[in-house]
Amino acid sequence: MAQVRDRIWIWGHEAGSHNEEWGLPAASRMTPAEAAWYMGIPNVIFVTYQGKPEPPYDIYARAFVPLKQVVWSIVGEAGRTSESAITGVRDVAAKFPNITGVMMDDFFHDPKPDGSLAPISHNRLQNVRATLEECGRRLDMWVVVYTHQLDLPIAPFLDKCDVVTLWTWRQEDLVNVERNLERIEALAPGKRVVLGCYMWDYGNKCEMSVENMKLQCSAGLRWLTSGRIDGMIFLASCVCDIELPAVEWTRRWISDHGDAVL
Repeated sequence: MAQVRDRIWIWGHEAGSHNEEWGLPAASRMTPAEAAWYMGIPNVIFVTYQGKPEPPYDIYARAFVPLKQVVWSIVGEAGRTSESAITGVRDVAAKFPNITGVMMDDFFHDPKPDGSLAPISHNRLQNVRATLEECGRRLDMWVVVYTHQLDLPIAPFLDKCDVVTLWTWRQEDLVNVERNLERIEALAPGKRVVLGCYMWDYGNKCEMSVENMKLQCSAGLRWLTSGRIDGMIFLASCVCDIELPAVEWTRRWISDHGDAVL
């Protein structure tokens, strides 16, 4: 029988990816696998950051073998993608069966003059899925949606995806988290929705308050146990070792609630 912990993910980047920006108070050296172990989380979403790492990915995947599930980015931070990134994930997934999906990070942007909304066109998504399935099985296609993007015409893209992850970029907007979940449910009916939970306020480059961490986790647990969402993601691995109050509170929260049966 599934437990809460089975539906929790750590968002991972290469160690130290955020050290030079975002206003963090200290440098991190923690890897995604170490963060998963430290936080008591059995699943990782591994996302390229500033083009790193580059394929082949095998040496990174080996560290994730003890984990239950891994989702690997084909679109990284700032919407970066390439054919080599896509085929690189296909190749590593063929060797490591706990890789169950692909993530498209920072996928949507304001419409460009040519009308494009994303780095991979709606029509091309099906071809990308076919390429990924050359690994020998279907990989779930995950996508990032920020609450400030909910007015964009993104529904046709969401229809091509399996899992929609919902993120609130600035903590002052978390007061609208219930309403924004309703909006994503309307935009993507029947899709699995996963709640993204920041442990650092990247939008404001400041600490995520413990009170707002509690707000995210309380809402997430309520929706998870009722079946309204499919999981929760905590971001990011590269802030887990710098003694942030929100991280340490979240670690205790996972310890307290992770073994609850769904």
